[in-house]
Amino acid sequence: MSNITYVTKETLDQMIEELNTLKSAGRSEIAKAIAEAREKGDLKENAEYDAAKEAQGHHEARISVLDTAIINSRVIDISTIDTSKVTILSKVKMLNMGNKKSISYQIVSENEADLKLGKISASSPIGKGLLGKKVGEVAEVQTPGGILKFKVQEITV
Repeated sequence: MSNITYVTKETLDQMIEELNTLKSAGRSEIAKAIAEAREKGDLKENAEYDAAKEAQGHHEARISVLDTAIINSRVIDISTIDTSKVTILSKVKMLNMGNKKSISYQIVSENEADLKLGKISASSPIGKGLLGKKVGEVAEVQTPGGILKFKVQEITV
């Protein structure tokens, strides 16, 4: 399975900026913390040193994740999105057939997903259910609480 992630230019720029910050300022801050902890004596019983080394591990893991995400990212030009069906970066207005409430989401990559901003991942159950649907079609989404049905009302960018 492909690990290609489709993102906007803005998201790619944010990921690159974060990666550059982590590789420069972030690494130097952690190296400084490790050096300070090392000066405090025996490393076997030095909790501050252990914490700094653990932070370094998390930091390097984040760098690795961002590196991979950037390499596998493909920028989508919003002006080329087909609004006849739901695709990544589409904004979808839909009707929850269960409670009769209208909701709107933008379908985005996992890196951009933020429910508070109305952005859901294309790999989420709702995102997967909506992909490829046209206005008027119903997406049936399997959730832990049962099947939810959403009728697509509008597709925009």
